[in-house]
Amino acid sequence: MKAGDAILEIDGADMRKATVKDVSDKLKGTPGTSLKLKIQRPGENKPREMTIVREKIEIDPITYSTVLDDNVGYLHYSGFTNGSSNRVKETVLDLKRKGAESLVIDLRGNGGGILDEAVNIVNFFVRKGLEIVSTKGKVKQWDRSYHTQNQPIDTLMPIVVLIDTGSASASEIVAGSLQDLDRAVIIGNRSFGKGLVQTPRDLPYGGNIKITTSKYYIPSGRCIQALDYSHRNPDGSVARVPDSLTNVFKTKNGREVRDGGGITPDFVIPQEKGGTIGYYLIAENIIFDYATNWAIKHPTIASPENFHLSDADYEQFKQFVKTKNFQYDQMSNRSLQSLKNIMEFERYYDTASEEFKALENKLQPNLDRDLELFKKDIKQIIETDIVQRYYYKEGVLIYELQDDPVLKKAREVLKNKQLYNYTLQPKPANIPPAKETKKKIENQYS
Repeated sequence: MKAGDAILEIDGADMRKATVKDVSDKLKGTPGTSLKLKIQRPGENKPREMTIVREKIEIDPITYSTVLDDNVGYLHYSGFTNGSSNRVKETVLDLKRKGAESLVIDLRGNGGGILDEAVNIVNFFVRKGLEIVSTKGKVKQWDRSYHTQNQPIDTLMPIVVLIDTGSASASEIVAGSLQDLDRAVIIGNRSFGKGLVQTPRDLPYGGNIKITTSKYYIPSGRCIQALDYSHRNPDGSVARVPDSLTNVFKTKNGREVRDGGGITPDFVIPQEKGGTIGYYLIAENIIFDYATNWAIKHPTIASPENFHLSDADYEQFKQFVKTKNFQYDQMSNRSLQSLKNIMEFERYYDTASEEFKALENKLQPNLDRDLELFKKDIKQIIETDIVQRYYYKEGVLIYELQDDPVLKKAREVLKNKQLYNYTLQPKPANIPPAKETKKKIENQYS
């Protein structure tokens, strides 16, 4: 099956009006058994029939790994499932055999999983017997401490860990512990901030509930929980812990780190900002439908690292969008309307009505303008969709890494041993400001 195929029947049962759950339940079954599908493929007149044999699907937690040109080993780790740390170990050893002298562990988008797997991964790079994480709650018997149990793989190899706002829970334990122990440099964007332990409890009639029983703390003693559920806003909503209320902790070498807001990277890489039109093109399935039609005409494509949509293809996409009666909104326009309502309430609008009207005209959605203005962003979204159809998740990752500012920074830091070592050292008050010194060292190697 391919992306875009419509499932008409499963074992003779009509699926045309079925929900996604209904279809999913019908597809699942005992490994080794078979099912018959009738599907309609875009671009074909007649439905296809096929027989599929069910299998037990095991997803490899290592999405992609390679040794980059500068002897930097890279691995993308997607989930802390049972036993997945063994795959990390195998991959690290394999990268070392292939010549890797330093390592990038990519935890971006990794929402976490089993706590023990996180401890095992940290253990690969630090000595046996260290406390990596502890959990503390109101009930003393639920408190636990997790230590490294085994001999490490390598305690000297330079390491960079990549994180973003999608890195949570077990990912934050790995990144935060390696940061607290000054064993790795962290690069990317601040992580999600999930520092709570939930314990499942069964309910009558097959139900269950997760109860927050404790918080977890990493080696420096800090808890990285970002949302403060104990102090709610008047409307009942939950806010992040303000930076002004966070506490300072010290890493093994004496560097200052803070609690209460996820893991803050040693190098923060600003995220590119784009228009909302890309979001709407995805939400309305415009890009998906275009990629489906494009794939029908192209049986094969270039390798992920070499694939690019031509300007002629993008012109065809613009015409395709115009045939779909596509409508979209802009956050800036909404904010302007909200400001207008407030100014009308406060009776200030009349004094600035002409300026408002001029700004409103500039902020009106303009499809031709925005398709050209955000051409680079939209092309990347289309290219990602197309690459995924031919090379799946691994291919998408290879494609995205070709122009990845976070990975680029990681390679720069690992190449510059002076900068790497400087980043892991405390900054005494009698030396130049850390940012200035760090920039000076960076410039020596740029």
